[in-house]
Amino acid sequence: MNPGPSGYLKGRDKVTNTMKNQSISPSSSSSRAREWRAELAQKIASFMGGEENRATGIPGLTLHRRIAPTAPCSMTYEPCLTVIAQGRKRVDLGRRTFIYGEAQYLLTSLDLPIVSQIVEASLEAPCLAMSLRLEMLVIRELLSQEEVQVVEAPANSPAMATGEATAEFLGACCRLMDLLDTPQDIPFLSGLIQREIIYRILRGTEGARLRAIATLGDQSHRTAKAIAWIKANYAKPLRVEDLAEIAGMGLSTLHHHFRALTAMSPLQYQKQLRLQAARGRMLVDGLDAASAAFEVGYESPSQFNREYSRFFGQPPMRDIRTLRSPGAPPLESVGNRQDAILSH
Repeated sequence: MNPGPSGYLKGRDKVTNTMKNQSISPSSSSSRAREWRAELAQKIASFMGGEENRATGIPGLTLHRRIAPTAPCSMTYEPCLTVIAQGRKRVDLGRRTFIYGEAQYLLTSLDLPIVSQIVEASLEAPCLAMSLRLEMLVIRELLSQEEVQVVEAPANSPAMATGEATAEFLGACCRLMDLLDTPQDIPFLSGLIQREIIYRILRGTEGARLRAIATLGDQSHRTAKAIAWIKANYAKPLRVEDLAEIAGMGLSTLHHHFRALTAMSPLQYQKQLRLQAARGRMLVDGLDAASAAFEVGYESPSQFNREYSRFFGQPPMRDIRTLRSPGAPPLESVGNRQDAILSH
């Protein structure tokens, strides 16, 4: 028996047939988006079974499922795209709140410390999501092509945005999922489909900040260099003057763009990374509070205890005991590792 068409070809044919049978109007476009969204939810549910998180054979693609709302969870999101096929999530970045649900996506353009929680999920209608890691080299490659027309980033817009998933965008997501049924096609087609997904993001206003960050010489790109340095060296002492030199910017310019992208100052950014890392070391690796404090760069255990209590709501060891207790509400990510990307 000849093998059937790949996920890419099946999805392409489905879009072609749909466009032939329907006029391109706002109502038909909305209807097609709902159909693709339902299909994406079905594909994620089928692939996940009873699991909560699952890596796939497609590089950078992870799938997520939750059957109940979760407690707020601090973690760091890497540059990625998260698509909600069913359910709803809330993400807090500094004082900014992003709530997104079915047929919406969250675009994260930098490493950002956030507080995330599932706000809508049940056994009958689980929260279903796919997350795709973003590679800056691929984004720069797309932007180098003159045919890609992009809009300018709005002033002071953060490195995080939500957007509506169009029928074309969701169709590409479904075709990417289809490749999981034909793993032999993944090396040849996954990159093409991922580029299509990124292309559709870049064309919208939500992708403008991602474009700016990926553009060499742009102020957002320079600020991103400073952010990357803090993430790689969060346990080291931080001098903002040195950070400005790394970014090739003046102090006031760096502060302005840093806060615009991350919704916090460089020192606040470093503090959140340190506290998240310390929590993970205590919860997963069993370190005591003083050891965790010194490991992430604190010189004073009392200062660590004060800042930890303000950020997480209770002292370190009491917080860890609460998280480990049988009646504790579920978190999105056990351990809150910095590389955690949960549903996102």
